[in-house]
Amino acid sequence: MRDVAKLAGVSHQTVSRVINEHPNVRAETRERVLAAMRSLNYRRNLAARTLATRESHTLGIIGFETTLFGPESMLYGIESAARAAGYLVSVATVRELAHRPVLEAVDRLAQHDVDGIIAIAPKPSVITALMHAPVGLACVAVGGAAPSSGSALPGSAEPFPTVRVDNTAGARMATRHLLDLGHATVHHAAGPPDWPESQARVEGWRETLYAAGAVVPPVTAGWWDAAAGYEQGQRLAADTSVTAIFCANDRIALGVLRALHEAGRRVPEDVSVVGYDDMPDSGYFIPPLTTIHQDFAELGRRALALLLRHMSRPDGNAPPEAVLVAPLLVPRASTGSPRLKRLSS
Repeated sequence: MRDVAKLAGVSHQTVSRVINEHPNVRAETRERVLAAMRSLNYRRNLAARTLATRESHTLGIIGFETTLFGPESMLYGIESAARAAGYLVSVATVRELAHRPVLEAVDRLAQHDVDGIIAIAPKPSVITALMHAPVGLACVAVGGAAPSSGSALPGSAEPFPTVRVDNTAGARMATRHLLDLGHATVHHAAGPPDWPESQARVEGWRETLYAAGAVVPPVTAGWWDAAAGYEQGQRLAADTSVTAIFCANDRIALGVLRALHEAGRRVPEDVSVVGYDDMPDSGYFIPPLTTIHQDFAELGRRALALLLRHMSRPDGNAPPEAVLVAPLLVPRASTGSPRLKRLSS
């Protein structure tokens, strides 16, 4: 820094203000300092800065190995928000969503002196592992579904900060949309029963049918992919009384659409289909898929804001807080009134 100051003809303090983006530096002075830094190939010593400030300005993100659209998009949204706020990002990926691998990921990030951790937590095992993070290390969980008892963890008196899409509300929107079109009831092609997000979507679907006085059909459960949707769709397509299907995600809906096509059931003339996620390709399905949009960029921004509030507390502990991000219904051509079937026959 002394070399930069000498070359730029300014004080050491002025160089420090430029490096830390202090506003009280004239534009021409700032440019002269930056030019000197480029000329000398100056780079900040992050290790020294960490020792001096006790802050690494680096955030840890825990993800898991998957090709699922939701978790991948959550990771991208969190990383983008962190970088936009000027933070470096260190990502630790686990192969399975079990307590020990997640706890090992927390330890790895803690050893790199991250200022805080955001973990993608579609299962409770991730959150319970975070509860064993080093004292004073701020952690926020993203994803999953809120426990019925509130923001506290099941079996724990300690609150934990979380950010989630309101999956129950999204399922209500999807089911209500189909009922409002005139369908007598709505069938559900669900995701895996041990995932809280899948459970929340089943809950929202079932609650809406009960409230409407509609018959609640049996749930067909599977994985999050098109193959599972195809298998579920074959069973549903064989039942000619089925006129509306709410799918737990868009990939399941893709499999359902193929099964209906192969069975000669037209969409939406014979059967209406709604997905969940609003994948970028969903508008290009045949027909374009009505779905529930999840704003993963907003999810990342909310998670970062919550973590920064958490980090600003001297004790590193956050008050009970569970942030919900509202989903949005995106109507497209895969849904319509059941009257279309009679009019076209």
